[in-house]
Amino acid sequence: MLQEDISKTNDSFERYKERITNFSGEFELGLFLYIARKSIVWIIPILSMAALSAFLYLRYTPPVFESHSTLQIQTSNQATTLLNVSDFGENDNILSEGVELLRSKVLFKRVLSNLPLEYSYFAEGTVLANEKYTSSPYTVEVKIKSPKIKGMKIYVDFINTHQITTSYEIDGNQISKDHEVNQWIPFPDFDIKIKIKNFNEIEAQQNLVKKQSYYFTINDIDALVEEYYPRLDVRILNPSANTILITFKDLNPQKAADIVSMITHEYNGFEIERKSQSSGSIIDFINEQLDIVYEKLKISETSIQNFKKNYSIGENTTLLAANTSRQNSLEDKIIALELEENILTKIETNINNSKNIDTYSLLAMLAGSTSESAISGSINALQKLLLQKEEMLYNVTPNSEATKAIDYQINIQTKLLKESIKSIKNNIQTRREDLVTKTNEINNKFHELPENAIEFNRLQRIFTLNEKYYYLLVERKTEYSISKAGFVSQNVILEKASVSDIPISPNRNFIYLAYLLSATLLSIALILIRYLSHNQINSLNDISKKLNSSISILGIVPKSKQDIPSSQLLVDKNPKSIIAESFRSIRTNLQFISNESGSKIIAITSTISGEGKTFVAINLAGIIAFSGKKVVLIDLDMRRPKIHIGFKADNIKGMSTLLINKDSLDSCIQHSGLENLHFITAGPIPPNPSELVISKRMDDLLIELKTIYDIIIIDNPPVGLVSDGITMIQKADFPIYIFRSDYSKRDFIHNADRLYNEANIKKLSIILNGVDIERKQYGYSYGYGYGYGYGSGYGYGSGYGYYDEGTKPKRKISFFKK
Repeated sequence: MLQEDISKTNDSFERYKERITNFSGEFELGLFLYIARKSIVWIIPILSMAALSAFLYLRYTPPVFESHSTLQIQTSNQATTLLNVSDFGENDNILSEGVELLRSKVLFKRVLSNLPLEYSYFAEGTVLANEKYTSSPYTVEVKIKSPKIKGMKIYVDFINTHQITTSYEIDGNQISKDHEVNQWIPFPDFDIKIKIKNFNEIEAQQNLVKKQSYYFTINDIDALVEEYYPRLDVRILNPSANTILITFKDLNPQKAADIVSMITHEYNGFEIERKSQSSGSIIDFINEQLDIVYEKLKISETSIQNFKKNYSIGENTTLLAANTSRQNSLEDKIIALELEENILTKIETNINNSKNIDTYSLLAMLAGSTSESAISGSINALQKLLLQKEEMLYNVTPNSEATKAIDYQINIQTKLLKESIKSIKNNIQTRREDLVTKTNEINNKFHELPENAIEFNRLQRIFTLNEKYYYLLVERKTEYSISKAGFVSQNVILEKASVSDIPISPNRNFIYLAYLLSATLLSIALILIRYLSHNQINSLNDISKKLNSSISILGIVPKSKQDIPSSQLLVDKNPKSIIAESFRSIRTNLQFISNESGSKIIAITSTISGEGKTFVAINLAGIIAFSGKKVVLIDLDMRRPKIHIGFKADNIKGMSTLLINKDSLDSCIQHSGLENLHFITAGPIPPNPSELVISKRMDDLLIELKTIYDIIIIDNPPVGLVSDGITMIQKADFPIYIFRSDYSKRDFIHNADRLYNEANIKKLSIILNGVDIERKQYGYSYGYGYGYGYGSGYGYGSGYGYYDEGTKPKRKISFFKK
């Protein structure tokens, strides 16, 4: 049994392989279209299911809306332009920084914090929940006691305009409470106060057949950032025009538009705020220095006044003025170096004492100093690393490997910055020491002057030094104050965010097209599979290709459009039908096999049961009887007899009783409704039908019947199942092998070859039964020709003028069938 299954599997595999190999060269379009027509019963459900699936997908998939805005970046300082002072926060690469800032989660968090997103309100339907956003008919205020309540659904059921039921589930416990509106109500995890804005809307929703439930959630801003951030898209639209496109997608169109609008609004103030904060830090530092220098200046001024009063010292001596001028020049340089050193010391202190380094303040402190070009590059590199870490912390934990790696880079960059500052300070100290040395040399010359003049010069020099330092700080403070006040956003919103009524997803036309196209491709694939796996005989061409011998083909028997009656005899009921005409053609073609005089034996067999050999035998006997010849039909298929059913006769006695000499021939011959047509049934099923068929009594019976009838037609058992019929096939004058279209396997043709070659049945001929002649309308010819060299052929329904009674020939195919 197992070996038989393996053999069948191998045969099937070889059949697939052969058809696929010859697919491109021998593709039978007609057969393919015929299979497609036959497959319409399941192609239509597939297409219907695809359309229904697309409808359900569109029905239960929430629509996604998109809002966008176009922003032109033009941030500038109006005060620096008007007053011609330095802009300490200016950066040339404003477009790239603008895009990065707009993409940053820091700014996005500020945006969400400024929108009414502390609570989310929903109306829950059967499948989908619709977010009400700002159109909720009620509002809530919540005082959170437990952070676990965030993100949980809290249902609100409105009893009337004054009564509400609030319920939620936490840790498997259902908590519910009825309470009044506009009052603080305590719950285990929060306190709540609910206000009704529009009770008419609530009442209208509750009166619907599908009642909607209302619920809200308490949002966590950080969780919202993580949920909404992937929907944000910021990209450069036109680099030469400094334009940026900001896009956001959401299920609520109003919320999408509000978020985009708030992003542009927050961006316009965020950068100015950061720069203003940096300028403010510098101004605070200058104010501290001004207080200290002012006290020193006040003391110096008082000392000079007291000295002049006590010693009456003149100030305009030539030598004193010259030395004082040189000394003042050197001291100016010393002051500038000391100011530079103070700035570097301040920066160094900020780096050492601050966990979060404000690089904007450091760059602002360096603005205008001689050290700016030396260390601004290091500060900018540190700034990029700090921004990168700030972005990273939204996605990873502070103890992650990625965070440790960026911290390592920040530490290295900070050390490099410190070393650079230390090196610059050392250079400043060396230069200052050189200047102090030269100043001391000038001071030595003052020893030649009177003691009072020298002291007065010293006091004068200290006063001048403090005075210059003081005015320098005042000048810097003025510049920073003007710069701080002059930061104004010149960004232009070229396209404001708008509320869209048309969702971008799902696309209805695309979804329907995609589903139907997928169903169509699936149907074509299934048809191809059926085509490639097709192993039935469909036409005489199929038989001709498989035959390895010159077996004659008698013709075909068309498939009946009507139900075949139990008698199976059709030629007498519709003598002008296409089936009757096919049997007349077969009767005519029998003459080409043998036209000798005398009684003839026609033996009919097939490969398996169900191929229509009994139907052919009965109707062939009837059409021959119509020609005036006496015909007897014998049922030798004693295992599954059917002749008695075809003629609605008894099967009490017949061939089985004749062959054992139980009954006489005359008693077994029965008369049909047609003149000249008699038949002998199979009789009771014997235990040894093979032995009975090959017995001498069978030969004697045939000899006796030849003396009575012109034609003896024998309905043999299928030779593919049993060997009973081979003996009669060998003895027959007209051995006929029956195949049935769309039923008989193509491998059955080899059985006919074996009968012809191995059993030496050279007169064997073939009839193809049950051919669907409508297949020709689809470009698939079922093939004609009989192999006798006469070129005979015919086309049913077109050449004879015969058709089924009560119907007319169809000359045009309907659009649906096409």
